[in-house]
Amino acid sequence: MHVPVLLNETLEYLITDPRGVYVDCTVGGGGHLQGIVERTEEEAVLIGIDQDGEILEKTRARMSSHANVILVKGNFRNLRIILNELSITSVDGILIDLGVSSFQLDEKERGFSYHLDGPLDMRMDPELDIKAWDLVNKWPLEKLEQIIAEYGEERYAGRIARGIVNARQHRSIDTTLELVEVIRSSMPPGYKRETHPARRTFQALRIEVNRELESLKEVLPQAVALLKPGGRLCIISFHSLEDRIVKEYFARESRDCLCPGKQPVCTCGHRAQLKVLTKKPVEASPAEVAGNKRARSSKLRVAQKLEF
Repeated sequence: MHVPVLLNETLEYLITDPRGVYVDCTVGGGGHLQGIVERTEEEAVLIGIDQDGEILEKTRARMSSHANVILVKGNFRNLRIILNELSITSVDGILIDLGVSSFQLDEKERGFSYHLDGPLDMRMDPELDIKAWDLVNKWPLEKLEQIIAEYGEERYAGRIARGIVNARQHRSIDTTLELVEVIRSSMPPGYKRETHPARRTFQALRIEVNRELESLKEVLPQAVALLKPGGRLCIISFHSLEDRIVKEYFARESRDCLCPGKQPVCTCGHRAQLKVLTKKPVEASPAEVAGNKRARSSKLRVAQKLEF
C-alpha cells in the first residue's frame, strides 16, 4: 500500500493559494497529489509528473473524477519543457518526493527490492536502456567500487565490488536475491549492521541506473525559475546525498553574493532568489515512523521564491 510520507507537513508548506497552480514532480501512487486535491479548490490547476508509465496509469484511473488534474509521463529533469507544452509559465508550488514508489518496491519484477526475488532491473522508467543487470555484469571493478562507495556510501565497497566481479566470472548475476547473496558473502566475518547489508549497494545501483542525482541538480534551477514570487518549493529526500544537494542549493540561492569572503567588493552579481523556510529539515514524527518505516529517513526542506 502506498503511504505518502510527511503528508500534512508538506501540504502546510506547499499550499499558499487554494486556487493556484501546483506541480507534483514525482506523483507515483498519487498520495501527495490526492492531498493537494483535497486542500485546493476546483479552480486550481494540478499537474502530476512521473516517469513510470505503469504507475501513472493507475493514478490516472484514481484521479479520473478530478477534471483539474493533469498527469504527464516524463522525467522531472525536463520540468520546463513539460510545463511549456501545457502553456504554463509560472506556478505557486512544486513538490518533489525523491523516494522510490511503494508500487515499485512491492513489484518484484521491477527489481528494486532486496527482500523479493526478481530480475536485476531497477529502472524507474522501463523504457531506459540500461538496467542494474548491465552494471553488475558488465562494469569493470573500478567503476563498480566507485559508485557503491560514492552513491551507496558503503564502507565495504571494495570488498563488494570484488565479490561481484569474482561471482560473475562463473555465471551471470541475474536476480536481486542472487546479488544479495554475493553482497552478504563479501562482508567481513562477524559483520553486523542495523540495516540490511544490501541496502547501500542497491541504492547505489538504482541511483546510477536512473541518473537520479543528475536529474535533481538539473531540476532545481528550473523549479525556482518557474515559481511565482511567494511560491514554494518542497523537496523530500531519503538519503544524505540528495539532502546535501538540496541543502547546498537552497543555501546558495538564499545569498546575495557568492564571492570569496575576503573579496572587498562583489563582482559576481548574484542575487538571492529564495528564502529558506526550514532552517533544519522537517523529519517524520515517531508516530509516523511507527506506521510507515519508509518515513524514518525522510527529510523535508522548503524554500520560498523571493518577491522583487
